[in-house]
Amino acid sequence: MTNLDKIFNPKTIALIGASRDHGSVGHGILQNLIKGCVFESEFCRSFKGKIYPVNPNTEEILGSRCYPSIKDIEDDIDLAIIAVPAKIVHSIVKECIQKKVGGIIIISAGFAEFNEEGKKLQDQIVKDVRAAKIPLIGPNCLGIIRPSINLNASFAPSMPPQGKIAFVSQSGAIADSIIDWAIANRYGFSTFISYGNRADLDVHDFLEWLEKDQETKAIAMYMEGISDGKRFMEVAKKVSKTKPIIALKAGRTKKGIAAISSHTGSLAGSYEVYKAAFKQSGIVIAETIEDLFDLAKGLATQPLCKENAVAIVTNGGGCGVLCADYCSALGINLVELKKSTIKKLDKSGKMHAAYSKRNPLDIVGDALPERYEVAIDVLLSESYISGLIVIQTLQTMTNPEEDARIIMEAHKKYPDKPIICVYLGGRFSKRGRLLLEAHGIPDFNDLSKAARVMKALISRKT
Repeated sequence: MTNLDKIFNPKTIALIGASRDHGSVGHGILQNLIKGCVFESEFCRSFKGKIYPVNPNTEEILGSRCYPSIKDIEDDIDLAIIAVPAKIVHSIVKECIQKKVGGIIIISAGFAEFNEEGKKLQDQIVKDVRAAKIPLIGPNCLGIIRPSINLNASFAPSMPPQGKIAFVSQSGAIADSIIDWAIANRYGFSTFISYGNRADLDVHDFLEWLEKDQETKAIAMYMEGISDGKRFMEVAKKVSKTKPIIALKAGRTKKGIAAISSHTGSLAGSYEVYKAAFKQSGIVIAETIEDLFDLAKGLATQPLCKENAVAIVTNGGGCGVLCADYCSALGINLVELKKSTIKKLDKSGKMHAAYSKRNPLDIVGDALPERYEVAIDVLLSESYISGLIVIQTLQTMTNPEEDARIIMEAHKKYPDKPIICVYLGGRFSKRGRLLLEAHGIPDFNDLSKAARVMKALISRKT
């Protein structure tokens, strides 16, 4: 296993290609290192380690002293970030090797993804860093982000919230877009890795490191190709036993495969082959970007469903019916409620006379929080029920925040049973949704998504 600690937990960083030019990659990365972001957000924090800008043509940028070369820096350098034109990258890499840096990220493009000459240059760089035993991310990548240590070593314009999900992406643009989405939705990440051409380090190297990372509970991946399929499967199979891995594979069609070659210089094989390999390795397959993060959110926060035995509780009958359809289509077993369960519900005195007495359990539209509380507690207390989907629709008497607190208490009381919530609605449901998410309970404003995530929690167990 390659030691990547100097890359992901650096104390000293040199940015070769730091620039005074606003709008340049070198300026954006330096601003991110110093402030955490270019576009301000509440999640921006300054990196606490030492930052050394390198530019032979200026003495200072953004209040930081500039060095003519990395060799002029007296300190040892854990991480060197290179953002200079491709034609001079190799000479910079040689200087980094002489400096004995701990790791290198090459942001620059114009290598194997560009033309044959670029591929030869990339191959020579890889040969040199491997001989020196210095790990390399890139080239042609966005960089990395580690919110837990306030590290934004990328040219993404902002930093996402801290969370439990690592995102490993071959595409920088996809990673970039997701960061903005994550900020808007308060969706947290432990680590962001954009690895581009994967000239040296590949997905399996990142999986091995993330397996040991205490901040990471689940790993989401966007992939275009794999260089060493056997090694990838070995590592993924091992890691997926303790941390769920969810993958979105691009290149499912001839057109998509052709596009991959010009994007990152990857060779992409048959999607069906990848799909089979993923399944053998214990990887959950995502269909869309949104699906990727829905699954990651559920798998990172909820226990696995011990049996394929799920109940639904709802204050809207139609929503319960739709959810039952989605669950059944995925092979989720909606268990029949036992007479003893119905008796407990009746005995509580909180149920409406017209409640459904079956699964899905429709507790009727006028359900106050105490009715939800009884229904949720009774269902989760039953040994024959392994998971619960809670649906809430807005009526005049609905209290999203109080219902959320009830669900949070149930989550504490029954920690071995997954709870997936569906708060249907917009601004009036938002406070309840935010409360749930802040306490590690996934909420989806879509019944089909809830069913999909519950299916993943069942499938990983069975």
